[in-house]
Amino acid sequence: MAWNWAGTDIGKAHHHTVVLNNDGEVLLSRKVANDEADLLRLISEVLALGEDVVWSVDVADGMASLLVNVLLNHGQTIVYLPGLAVNRASAGYRGLGKTDAKDARVIADQARMRRDLHVLTPESELTAELRVMTDRRADLVKERTRKTNRLHAQVLSIFPALEHALELTSMGPLVLLSGYQTPAALRRLGRRRLTSWLRNRKTRSAEDLATAAVDAAERQHTRLPGEAAIAHVASDLALELLGLHEKIHELDKLIEARFHEHELAPVISSMPGIGPLLGAEFLAATGGDLSRFPSADRLAAFSGVAPVPRDSGNVNRPRRYHRGLQRVFYRSAMISIRTCPESRAFYDRKLARRRVNVLFAMIRDREIYQPASSITTAA
Repeated sequence: MAWNWAGTDIGKAHHHTVVLNNDGEVLLSRKVANDEADLLRLISEVLALGEDVVWSVDVADGMASLLVNVLLNHGQTIVYLPGLAVNRASAGYRGLGKTDAKDARVIADQARMRRDLHVLTPESELTAELRVMTDRRADLVKERTRKTNRLHAQVLSIFPALEHALELTSMGPLVLLSGYQTPAALRRLGRRRLTSWLRNRKTRSAEDLATAAVDAAERQHTRLPGEAAIAHVASDLALELLGLHEKIHELDKLIEARFHEHELAPVISSMPGIGPLLGAEFLAATGGDLSRFPSADRLAAFSGVAPVPRDSGNVNRPRRYHRGLQRVFYRSAMISIRTCPESRAFYDRKLARRRVNVLFAMIRDREIYQPASSITTAA
């Protein structure tokens, strides 16, 4: 059967599509706007060259979403070739320049020759929502971490004792810093009034927190340069962090509710260590469809928990993997060790097995044990 191969180099405003026949000859090459009307005209032109077409793209979401879904809605077959693979394959094609047309031709030709590319399938509304919400949550958590580190630095620069006394990842200390940031202000307020102020704002362990803050204030009577300006910045950061905590909390409730609507939710959440959030991240990364992974080994390699080596000379690094899935499996493993006796027993057995290997090598080589960190430092 004669097939045509349509490769598309994805862009923000425009894409470029090249169509090859079975012999690799160019049948069509044109720029297309990232607009539904123009995409539909392109599909008509490509199908006029032959009904049997395999489309290939180097981006599968984001700015490629409209093209991918229009093609899927028209019953077209689409395969995904990662951008890194396109970049490396381009070196083997004639011409030193890099153009959208050349990249599109490389994408089409690679799809023509390879049979190991992932076939894209329609994404359900539920998994799409989980993907959007988990991505949003990841952004908010990164922003919270950045602002927390900034707040640590600001407080440390004017009031080291208070920075040491507070755990800024908790809500109570953030409430305190939204109102009071300097030793003098805390001393003037006093322990009793500060406790009352915190309780009025529904802060947990208000008395203990007030005691720690006032005790810290009693240990510093020196006013540092820029204290007023830094105190204002610290107050703003504390209020912003409180807002981020609230946003993440509300988003967690939405994610949990949507996760439990998925048919695989009972199966996934039955695994020790995987709750609604990690389960939602797993579904967002895989769509709940494991047909793209012929075996558990392939899923493990893709997740980065059993990466395939990619060595060259003295450089030893694993093949690229999905960091989101790696986080799901490692976080759930750490949680299961604490909460599931079976997981803990398996972990202990694996650790014991590793120790056999290490002790065997030490005796064989007549060398004492050296932690990996010591070896790295010496190197």
